[in-house]
Amino acid sequence: MNSNNRKLRRTVLCMALGLGLASLAVPAAVAGSNDGSVVGHTAAGAVITVNNTATGFTRSVTADAKGNYRFPFLPVGTYTLESSKDGAPVGHPVNVTVSLGNATTVNVGAADNATALEAISVSGTILPGVDVSSTESATNVTREQLSRIPVDQNITSVAILAPGVNRGVAGFGGISFGGSSVAENSFYVNGLNVTDFYNRNGFSSAPFAFYQEFQVKTGGYSVEFGRTTGGVINAVTRSGTNDFHFGTEMTLEPGNWHSRADDHYRADGTRYITAGKDRDSLVKLNGYVSGPIVKDKLFFFAMYEARGATPRNTNDDGTVLTSNGSDTGFWGATIDWHVNDSNLLSAMAFSDKDKNVGDVYDYDYATDTIGSKTNEIYTDTGGKNWALTWTSYLTNDLSMKLMYGRNNRESFNRGLSDLECNPVATDGDIPLPGIGLGCTTNTAVSKRNDVRKQARADFEWTLGEHLLRFGYDSEKNTSDYDRYYPGPGALYYNVYQAAPGSSIPNPSGGVVPAGYAGYVRARRYEISGTFETTNSAYYIEDNWQVTPNVLLNLGLRRDGFDNKTGDGDSYIKMENMIAPRLGFSWDMHGDGTTKLFGNLGRYYLPVANVINIKQAGGLLDERTYYAFDGWETRDRNGSPYAMPILGPQLGGVDVSQGDGSVGDLRSEVDHHMDQVYQDELILGFQQMLDDKWSWGVSGTYRRLHNAIDDMGITQTPCGPLLDSDGDPTTQWVMANPGSKVSIWGDTNCDGTPDGYVDIDTAKHGWAMYDSDGNYLGERGWVKPKRTYTAMEFQIDRAWDDKWAFNASYTLSWSRGNAEGPVNSDTNFDDTGRTENFDDPWVNFGGDGYLPNDRRHQIKLRGTYAITPQWQLGADLQILSGTPVTGFGSGNPYDATSYHSYYICVQNCGFIPGEVDADGDPVPYPSEQRVYERSPRGKYGRTPWSYDLGASISWQKPIGTDGRIKAKFAVYNLLNSQRTLGVNQDLQPSISDSTSDTFGEGIRFQSPRFAQLTVSLDF
Repeated sequence: MNSNNRKLRRTVLCMALGLGLASLAVPAAVAGSNDGSVVGHTAAGAVITVNNTATGFTRSVTADAKGNYRFPFLPVGTYTLESSKDGAPVGHPVNVTVSLGNATTVNVGAADNATALEAISVSGTILPGVDVSSTESATNVTREQLSRIPVDQNITSVAILAPGVNRGVAGFGGISFGGSSVAENSFYVNGLNVTDFYNRNGFSSAPFAFYQEFQVKTGGYSVEFGRTTGGVINAVTRSGTNDFHFGTEMTLEPGNWHSRADDHYRADGTRYITAGKDRDSLVKLNGYVSGPIVKDKLFFFAMYEARGATPRNTNDDGTVLTSNGSDTGFWGATIDWHVNDSNLLSAMAFSDKDKNVGDVYDYDYATDTIGSKTNEIYTDTGGKNWALTWTSYLTNDLSMKLMYGRNNRESFNRGLSDLECNPVATDGDIPLPGIGLGCTTNTAVSKRNDVRKQARADFEWTLGEHLLRFGYDSEKNTSDYDRYYPGPGALYYNVYQAAPGSSIPNPSGGVVPAGYAGYVRARRYEISGTFETTNSAYYIEDNWQVTPNVLLNLGLRRDGFDNKTGDGDSYIKMENMIAPRLGFSWDMHGDGTTKLFGNLGRYYLPVANVINIKQAGGLLDERTYYAFDGWETRDRNGSPYAMPILGPQLGGVDVSQGDGSVGDLRSEVDHHMDQVYQDELILGFQQMLDDKWSWGVSGTYRRLHNAIDDMGITQTPCGPLLDSDGDPTTQWVMANPGSKVSIWGDTNCDGTPDGYVDIDTAKHGWAMYDSDGNYLGERGWVKPKRTYTAMEFQIDRAWDDKWAFNASYTLSWSRGNAEGPVNSDTNFDDTGRTENFDDPWVNFGGDGYLPNDRRHQIKLRGTYAITPQWQLGADLQILSGTPVTGFGSGNPYDATSYHSYYICVQNCGFIPGEVDADGDPVPYPSEQRVYERSPRGKYGRTPWSYDLGASISWQKPIGTDGRIKAKFAVYNLLNSQRTLGVNQDLQPSISDSTSDTFGEGIRFQSPRFAQLTVSLDF
């Protein structure tokens, strides 16, 4: 047979066998969070059997009167599929790949467009192509694909391969899906939700060698998934088979394989970021073994990885060096029991516990001299995770999957100097003393243990041309929390530059006196307790084949969230949150090669546990302000350090964020609060050009509704809120800004709380005062807004043992006045307690392009096999920059001093020649100040960034079943260290000047580094 005939026959195979579902009226092909499915069409009444030869798992179903068949909940892997009727074969046996979260369609015999197939000898494997039964947007990546391209060994690097997915732009990291903030995503391992529920930024994870496949869902996902307005990362782990296998893998990243990071200097030559002496070094060695415990019945996979990470870094002053050491091992295991052909039991467990010790030394940057050891910082993270899953094929048409699991995440931080030393930091504008600030680099003594207990049940029921999917899932999320600042008085000192006459951001007021160049905030922050949140959901979905070519996906999800106090009482409880999903898929040519699809859905976001802790846990957040009177040199164990000298106290003590008590929560939580939710519309097109090439285009529109955030209510219908001394006071309320708020209060204005008071915060709720305390009236808040609009283009060439290629381009706009539950532009990661709505002026005039707005995203990756042994891989990501805003302080409407979209340009400091009775200069009244609007994105964007990775790999068989493989990868090959984030505080306090450090780069691309991975498998 010549090569042209082979190519033709292979093309016919892929078209006819793999991609013709909708044209043959097969019920929709959908799959769960840790498995896949096989569906298709054959002769009516035929018996179809799938068999995984590696495990001996076999299951048979009988096609219905129209020849439709379906295998749901199949473990990921490769199967042989056969069809027979009356003892005679229908078509030929085929190999079928079942991938995570997808359906593979195989039509054998009987169909008009598959009859010719009976004459074709099938020797290849059918892979999922254009899935005409799917209405979601997702990217699948297997461990085999990852081994061929330069992708760093972390989940974030996998996620950002997908179009529209990027790293977070703030210092607290994370992943942004489709313009959402980094605190809106979910991550599953074998169906177990391992998302950090404390602040929703992060997740439990395992080494790459433990995973088999990843699926990155960027939109349109099934009602099975919820509690996210961002995206979903879905992963499945490796499993054992009938053959014993063992192997080892070593990963090396020596320190001298890392290029030096750049130091950064101001125009006057002052170094403000010291990174040139930082070094990273990593070595990992894992070993695994897998095989049968009982052949064809019981299998295991077990892995242990020893890790040694020794990064070192200096502080930005170049006076302190911290040398870290982490050598904790990872362990993970899976057990799969094929009880019989109708019942499977799977267990998965892993531990990602890690202990790091940071040795802290005095350091002289100029001479690169390490001095005496001053401290040790201990950081414990991670925990044990496990899940047990029972899958049962109850009848030919009804299947069930039950799962119960536990996810544990610990975070414990402390240091040797915690009793003696307070942390000290500056805003970067204050002249530094040339020695270390404070005698500790530890900024908190904190211990948190988060435990999730999760249970879920999922069912699939085929009823003719309808596939019903329904289920229930529940989570009980408990946080045991304790935190305070180290040092005498448990105080953290922050020093800020401010000119004399500048108003400081203290609710009780305060002005920097003459003769001082800044102010000090002494903050005491303490909280402890045990807090619980329960989340539950029911869902039902009908996948209806309306016509032979048109599929409708009709879903409904009902969510309920219950956040509780430390005493176990509900205080934010929302039920009956109905999330409809509607999708369609049109097989345009009727052959499974071309589809038009769409999805319209609603998604709800739960309240993070950090809200329970900080509002319902007796938070003490005490802030006292002083004039800054220079630096005082002190000594600890022979090491000098600097502490700020406190001048006169400025204003009163601010406990508005928490006075240590738990008040009447009815007055602190909106009685009729609405949940945060997002509506999403996707319309897309996909087409296979031949058996390898495919392309697609899609449009996405997302709109976020509502925000749940803390608001400073200072006026009710009875008038301004006053304390016992008759002074204005603030009631902090968790509510929906810009909406009607109902809180417990004084309904008849006699000074006694007696019922719920309604406040339309779009118009009311904020009492305005001038600089003399005169009442000016009241004001309301703007309503939060966020929209995301995008066009995505993709082209893909499947791997054929010679080369593969994928390219995507995303053109997007993320607009509004609220990023989400965190603020990336001001580096504020307290999820759900942002600054955005503390008062009406923080977000007034704040419409524009949001922090995660990237107009252009270009992503290219590919592999080329030079020979069967040698492969080249590359990954290139080109991203346009993000908006730069110049934040001010204060506003033209009242005397409030806080982050705003206004800067003071006239009458901002002292009145010339005027002094008070003490002879001190008199500042201009707030009503005489002149402001200029500083809108979002006024100062352009950060530069475009380019990140090129390259790899070369070599592999060789050893004996009959063994293989040795080596992969050398270089990340950021061009060593581009472009600016990713800048200082956006243009006017940190109300003054006659703006900050000299505005626009300075504060986050940059990581420098080039190389990684060698060597593996042996037998």
